[in-house]
Amino acid sequence: MPRRFHARGVAIDLDGTLLDTVADLSAAVNAMLADFGRPPLPESAVRSYVGKGARILVHRVLAGSLDGCVDEASADRGMASFERHYARENGRATTVYPGVLEGLAAMQAKGLRLACVTNKPQAFADALLARTGLARHFELTVGGDALPRRKPDPMPLQHVCERFGLASSQMVAIGDSLNDAQAARAAGMVVMVVPYGYNEGRPASTIDADAVVATLLEAAQRIVPDCSAQGD
Repeated sequence: MPRRFHARGVAIDLDGTLLDTVADLSAAVNAMLADFGRPPLPESAVRSYVGKGARILVHRVLAGSLDGCVDEASADRGMASFERHYARENGRATTVYPGVLEGLAAMQAKGLRLACVTNKPQAFADALLARTGLARHFELTVGGDALPRRKPDPMPLQHVCERFGLASSQMVAIGDSLNDAQAARAAGMVVMVVPYGYNEGRPASTIDADAVVATLLEAAQRIVPDCSAQGD
């Protein structure tokens, strides 16, 4: 039998876990590159750069396009350009991963409290969840600029525990990357990872996690809604 996990709340990553946002990110990245007079990147290249937030994405893109020479002024200019273009693109071509809607519904049916914890800036995260119809599933959304530190620091997950009034042992964290797993481990939460998404080219099997789940529906099926021990 697959291992099951007892919990009262679930913290779920956004990009690469709930939603495939690469098409929107790629459109914004290439519009930014056009502002720099540089050629566009294929979507596959942008996908490989995603994983640690927008500023890291912008820096990686510019470093590749400008032969590694990215000074602070260029990084700031790139970030401002990217954010301007992404505000237009955010949600336009995003798709919901298979099993997400069913998984969220199953978690809610079990009475689990749900939070979305992402390194995407708060304004973009809120807009994207609203545009895709997922906002109604989450009691709380924590964006990458909502707190002084973001994943892989445990602070955003600890913040969810405080807001929910739950111990970390009563929470499960679900994500697609090493970043998510490191934050959850540091916060003392059970860690589930999905094998799709943006893990910078690393297979999910290489991540220190308690379970690899094919979909959020499988994740929901493996969570027992109570506050007992973490696993059995």
